[in-house]
Amino acid sequence: MLQLRKDGNGMDGGDAGPAVAIEQATGLLQGDRFERWRTSTGQRRDTNLAERLLLTALACDTTVVAYALLGAFWLRFRTPLAEFGTQPHGVASLRDYAGYVAFGTFSLLCTMAYFKVYDRRKLLHYRQTGERIVKACLLWFLGFLSVSLMFKFQPDISRAFVVICAVDVVAGLLAWRYAFHRFLQHSKAAASLRQRVVFVGWNEESDKLTRSFEADVVHPYEVAGCVPSPGSRFQMTPTVPVLGDYSDMGTIFQEQAIDMVMLADVSCVKGEIVGLSNLCEREMVQFKIVPSYFQILVSGLHLETVSGVPVLGVSQLPLDLTVNFLLKRVVDIAGAAVGLAVSAPLIALFGLLVYMESPGPIFYRQRRMGRNGQPFNIIKIRSMRLDAEAGTRVGWTVKEDPRRLRVGAFMRKWNIDEVPQFWNVLKGEMSLVGPRPERPELIENFKDEIPHYNARHNAKPGITGWAQIKGLRGDTDLGERIRADLYYLENWNVLLDFQIMALTFLRRQNAY
Repeated sequence: MLQLRKDGNGMDGGDAGPAVAIEQATGLLQGDRFERWRTSTGQRRDTNLAERLLLTALACDTTVVAYALLGAFWLRFRTPLAEFGTQPHGVASLRDYAGYVAFGTFSLLCTMAYFKVYDRRKLLHYRQTGERIVKACLLWFLGFLSVSLMFKFQPDISRAFVVICAVDVVAGLLAWRYAFHRFLQHSKAAASLRQRVVFVGWNEESDKLTRSFEADVVHPYEVAGCVPSPGSRFQMTPTVPVLGDYSDMGTIFQEQAIDMVMLADVSCVKGEIVGLSNLCEREMVQFKIVPSYFQILVSGLHLETVSGVPVLGVSQLPLDLTVNFLLKRVVDIAGAAVGLAVSAPLIALFGLLVYMESPGPIFYRQRRMGRNGQPFNIIKIRSMRLDAEAGTRVGWTVKEDPRRLRVGAFMRKWNIDEVPQFWNVLKGEMSLVGPRPERPELIENFKDEIPHYNARHNAKPGITGWAQIKGLRGDTDLGERIRADLYYLENWNVLLDFQIMALTFLRRQNAY
């Protein structure tokens, strides 16, 4: 969604096309958040609730961090850990470390604020808040350690103390924030924190957004309804209440206590879009556009200026950043090396079982499509008969596939046949986590038949992925699988990779 605000320059109401209208409006409008008191059915909405909750979160974060650092001091100097390392000035006292505790607490809170942990819009999102906390703690740990090494403080700060501090604050903050999240989720505060939304126009994008809001009990939005775009246009039948006509928008804002307008119908002419944004500014209502021109990779959607002209387009995704790419590669190498070492006996055992049931090659190599369309040979433990594809067209395994070996059915259920792909990961052909690679002969058809299919090849394929833990594997809906892959590419972070790897062992839906 694109958020817009008026910047002060007037615009005429010409009949330029929607692309020009969005460009002009985007150039003028840049997304303020408006705070206000609004009345609905005689009740005043408490718009200060979010601020009070944020202050509560800040106060509790401060307490948790301070106690975590004090706990780290106790662990380092008042337990058997005190015997490790050198203590040039004798055993440290709490008075010696009081300054470090105070500085560490203050600097960590500042780092968390920098990472927007205290964004009121994320109060209901534990996962996003947790990710920001972990990132902030990692940066704080590196900074705290660097400062202690660069400057000669007296007494010298223990590096082990800093490491324990990092572990303590991450564990403490995530635990307390989880309890806070559960409280909000089951309290009346969650309803008060949600912003009421009205859609202008109705199409597939607005319908999908509404369904996602309803599916997520902690989503910060509540759809009040919709109104037709100027000219009484709906692209499809609305699944939410129609609140009135477009000409009644001002009244609807007041009666329905609307916080946000989402323009779904971007076929409006320039004057209509700018007129709606001006109305939202006067009524102190947020104005956003659902960019239906961009159906994929919208998290990489950015506004930039080229020779003074605003240009909207897809730029960088998380894995396009060098630091993220290198971090993922480090995790891949470490994970693949450990995986190969640990799974070697497993490969030997199941290789023997495969050979006993169906004499022949133990490993199965197959051509797959990798990053940027580069083909490679994927390695698996053979789970089917040697003649499994003789005289048949290329396709996926289906439930109760008669071509499977008896041991092959067990291996596929528990993903054991995929274990040799750790070698593909070490070679750099695959990643531990990513979209599953497909066969080139299948892709030749998919890229023309399925929208956005080739966008999934912007990253290395993975041994497991977001689509797989959602049960989207084998002979399942390709459209849903592609959407899951694109979601992963847009929302990648290293914690998401670890989450997917852990869930791979717990979720085996459609693994056959």
